[in-house]
Amino acid sequence: NDMRLKNEIFSLFHKFMSGVSVRHEPMACIMSKIPKVVTAEEAVQAIKSGDNIFVQGSAVTPTVLTKAMADHGLKNKLEGCSVYHLRTEGYCPYEPKEFKDIFRIKSLFLGSNVREATNEGRADYIPIFISETPNLFLNGIIPLDIALVQVSPPDKHGFCSLGTSIDCTRAALQTSNLVIGQINSYVPRTHGDGIIHYTNFDYAVYRDEPLYTGEKVFLNPADIAIGNLIAQYLVADGATLQFGVGSIPSAVLQHLNSHKNLGIHSEMLTDGIMPLIEHGIVTNSEKNLDKGKIVSSILLGSRELYDFANDNPIVDMRDISYTNDPYVIKQQKKMTAINGAIEVDLAGQVCSDSIGENIYSGVGGQVDFLRGAALAPEGKPIIALPSRTESGINRIVSYISEGAGVVMSRAHVHYVVTEYGIAYLYGRSLAERAHALITIAHPDDRDMLHEDAFKRGLFRPKFFQKSFDLNPPSFVPH
Repeated sequence: NDMRLKNEIFSLFHKFMSGVSVRHEPMACIMSKIPKVVTAEEAVQAIKSGDNIFVQGSAVTPTVLTKAMADHGLKNKLEGCSVYHLRTEGYCPYEPKEFKDIFRIKSLFLGSNVREATNEGRADYIPIFISETPNLFLNGIIPLDIALVQVSPPDKHGFCSLGTSIDCTRAALQTSNLVIGQINSYVPRTHGDGIIHYTNFDYAVYRDEPLYTGEKVFLNPADIAIGNLIAQYLVADGATLQFGVGSIPSAVLQHLNSHKNLGIHSEMLTDGIMPLIEHGIVTNSEKNLDKGKIVSSILLGSRELYDFANDNPIVDMRDISYTNDPYVIKQQKKMTAINGAIEVDLAGQVCSDSIGENIYSGVGGQVDFLRGAALAPEGKPIIALPSRTESGINRIVSYISEGAGVVMSRAHVHYVVTEYGIAYLYGRSLAERAHALITIAHPDDRDMLHEDAFKRGLFRPKFFQKSFDLNPPSFVPH
């Protein structure tokens, strides 16, 4: 095992120093090539011990192919394979303990299906800005042997679509030595960067299966209050929005019914956008870039969302290196980025990928969008979180939990929102930040946080204030 690891490190170093990165153009027709139409079981026979394998994620996670891959690995006693992906959905067939020496999962962003394996040490996590994930493949840092993807059936010109997940998948297709595609009529044909000509596949597996759908979101009173605060005080008419999945983004979207001419430029789209489009609230008419279009890279929601995106020219599905490029994001006037967090300390440091030492998700696009929004004209970078967990643990904390990772530095953070108000931290001293954050903490946690702020030296006796009567708007700069 030690020798295999040394060989792998030497091989990766050699390829990186050599600049090896063979790039194919997925939209190009390869005239001399016709994919082999086979079963999933036949296609995965191409996978060998030691291969680097990419798996497309989110709603189009190709479980038919990954199940066949897992069976092949176990039956034929493969070893030393590495599997790279962003968040995948559904059951992960190569995650159980019997596969630990066969397939090593190396997640660029964790889903719940590999969280246990990662925190037990049977899988790995690669911290990276999601905007930079294509570079891992394009620059030869992670050379790929095989890519497993799921696409729509070819049209009359032979073009398929990656559907709901462009992200870094296009880069994987450009650099992988061999591509296996599951052809599925349930995959929507989306416009943008996710087009691949049928001849770019080495093996084609025809199998129709419904796509994964996002979990139904239930809003609690804290979510509703946070959504209302953000919509009322921080989202301006004509703003361009970015948001993720979960209850708080859903709550914000539900409170935008009186807004006008909103635009969307977001790494992920969910069901909440559809009513806003239908009622003329999202028009994309005031965007500086991609005017008239919704720009995204990942869709995760209901079947209705996928049907909405199918052959819809206003939905522009782009490579993640474009959607999440801070230089692109900062060009949108009134760019408003809304992101969640696990905890925020009194200095404004944000932990959003881990709970203590346990990895929960990933860096994702939070830094990409919050930095881009901060640089945009009239932009607003927003961190939103309930003041407490469902079990009553405070999330505005004196110190980041031991072992947890800081995703957003205190210098990056502008707005922090809980159900108790909005704290504006940009340009504020450590003492002022602590006071603002304590004011939006849960009332039962404020005395403790005040005491800790004194112990940390953030407060001096003359600074001490114990008035929490400030209304949320007073934290918003005028």
